[in-house]
Order: sequence, then C-alpha cells, then structure tokens
Amino acid sequence: MTEKLTDKLFKNRYVEDSGHPHIEIANQDVCRDRCSGKYCNYFCPAGVYEWDAEKQQTIVSFGNCIECGACAIGCPYDNILCQTPRGGYGVQFQLG
Repeated sequence: MTEKLTDKLFKNRYVEDSGHPHIEIANQDVCRDRCSGKYCNYFCPAGVYEWDAEKQQTIVSFGNCIECGACAIGCPYDNILCQTPRGGYGVQFQLG
C-alpha cells in the first residue's frame, strides 16, 4: 500500500522554538516595493509565506516550515534570512 505525501508529513514531529524564528524577511520594503511576483508565496511547499495586502508585508509562519531549503534559493532578491533551527527544535523526520 502506497502512502500519500500528506500522510507521511503527519508522522514528522515539529518542535517550535517560540521567540526564535529561524526564517525571517530581511527587509519588508523589498517585498512591498520591488517584488511584484511575491514568489515566496508560491515556491514554498509548506505555505510559510503569505502576502498581507492590508499590512503591505509578507507574513512568515515559521512554525509551518518543513526545512526543505527552498527559501534559501527561491527569493530573487535574497531577502529571506534562513538559518538552521537551534538544536532540539525544528522538524524531526520519522521517515527518510
């Protein structure tokens, strides 16, 4: 029997490091003024990034991150600061 990817993701464990986000937007002005495509809203498979038109900024839900590395290479303006979570935090994969 083959499992769906979404079923496998529910087997992974995530320990959120509240107060110490490992992903941040370096400069919200770049998102607002230079980035017309809002690419991070589309390349992240976990939906970590969302453009808030009312606040005119990119909202980062780092708790959704599956640490795939897409944000490290996806932003054409290098405006996403991505670090490895502190030891004991982040995704703990159960299946390879």
